Amino acid sequence: MKDIQYIKGDATSPEGSENKIIVHVCNDIGGWGKGFVMAISKRWKTPEKQYREWFKSKNDFELGRVQFVQVEENLWVANLIGQHKINKDENGDAPIRYNAIEEGLEAVSDFAKTNNASVNMPRIGCGLAGGKWEMIEPIILKTLSDKDIKVVVYDF
Repeated sequence: MKDIQYIKGDATSPEGSENKIIVHVCNDIGGWGKGFVMAISKRWKTPEKQYREWFKSKNDFELGRVQFVQVEENLWVANLIGQHKINKDENGDAPIRYNAIEEGLEAVSDFAKTNNASVNMPRIGCGLAGGKWEMIEPIILKTLSDKDIKVVVYDF
């Protein structure tokens, strides 16, 4: 089993020459405008455009689903819907949905295997989504690292 590699850097500029996927967490209400998505939008317009079109289409736009957007020859951005709305709910629970993160990362795992790609990400789900890394990390290990997929987590 491989471990997660942690490095300081910019997750929108993943290192290495292999095929790469940048994973980040989106909400299920079509909102795009705060957090890591801003760094993505600064570099490429397509991920936001396709996410908004996907939301409008309502076609399979739900928690746990992933949209893969090719932004460069060997680079994709994975829009993973792992956040329910954008604020804490009436019980004070954060918007993160760990089961949706796991379901989405299973799809990322399949895509990574098919495309012989590494998976790169910030500490997904731990910013605006309010998730805890000690809950996310085991999901990443189970869905990606245990399947021999290289995972790099970037701390900005």
